[in-house]
Amino acid sequence: MTRYDPTDPDFHREDYPFYWLARLHGVYTLEMEKALKTVDLDVPTWRTLMILNEQGASSISDIALHAVAKLSTVTKTVYRIQDEGLVTTGTSKQDARVTVVDITSKGRKALERSRLATQHIASRSFEGLTATQVKRLNDTLRDILDNLSPRHAAVPTRRGDPDNT
Repeated sequence: MTRYDPTDPDFHREDYPFYWLARLHGVYTLEMEKALKTVDLDVPTWRTLMILNEQGASSISDIALHAVAKLSTVTKTVYRIQDEGLVTTGTSKQDARVTVVDITSKGRKALERSRLATQHIASRSFEGLTATQVKRLNDTLRDILDNLSPRHAAVPTRRGDPDNT
């Protein structure tokens, strides 16, 4: 057994990567909520707009996959922000059962405001780390995600990726 295994008798939470990931996620979310509130946005809206801006028009289930969120939660967010004029929805030409979501110009403007309000968080987060350290961290996190859920780790992350079919 290893000290980062909670079943190990010598386990200490400070040796457990998920302890640090949970704390990191919690602090990051609190900081993002605070910053986004200054531009009248919330984290689910920001996350949805970021995904659409990067991926282009996407199904609600694709947004949920990238956001690692429940489909029902993303659906509620999408229809709420559609009412605000930040996104549009339509029916997929390939499958009439699928709702496709796209960002509007108002949504892009909101996203730009959010970038200005949150840029200090990203800058502060990676202060003192080299590009190599950040890449290694991303690779390690991707490997752990793949161990837990190959479905989530294999998702293409950029518009125009050869794997994004």
